[in-house]
Amino acid sequence: MSGHHRLRMFGRLLHDPNLWHLNRHSLAGGLGVGLFMAFMPMPFQMIPAAALAILFRVNMPIALAGVWVSNPLTMAPMLYFQYRVGLLIMGKGTRGGSFEPTLEWYWTELVNIWQPLLLGSVLCGLSASLAGYGLIHLLWRLNIRRHLRRRKEKRAARLAGRQSR
Repeated sequence: MSGHHRLRMFGRLLHDPNLWHLNRHSLAGGLGVGLFMAFMPMPFQMIPAAALAILFRVNMPIALAGVWVSNPLTMAPMLYFQYRVGLLIMGKGTRGGSFEPTLEWYWTELVNIWQPLLLGSVLCGLSASLAGYGLIHLLWRLNIRRHLRRRKEKRAARLAGRQSR
């Protein structure tokens, strides 16, 4: 994999087993990284998600998949929600004026909306990241409990079968 010309810059870092194996820490961390980056208002979110996955030694495919929470269908509502969260935290009201879905409008309004948008993005990203991380840990523990309970039931059934003979 590190022989691919676009991945050479990562060198031996891509050989870390935590980037590819599914264990509780790697899976939860990968989802956390991916969800955080999904809320960042920037292009090419997968590149920093991959870099953070390498830095934190978490599952890279899960991190990259988590980024796709933000996609062409969800991006506009997410950005608007993040902007509103930022306004709420900053204690500001919405600006007057009309919305025009043009690139020119976006670039002229970016000067006015970048602070609440960035604040809302970071807060929503952190919230989603922590929720995803916690959810994976919870589901992992529940699965282990279920597995142990089934194993205990099978052992009890085997023991009961031997005693009835």
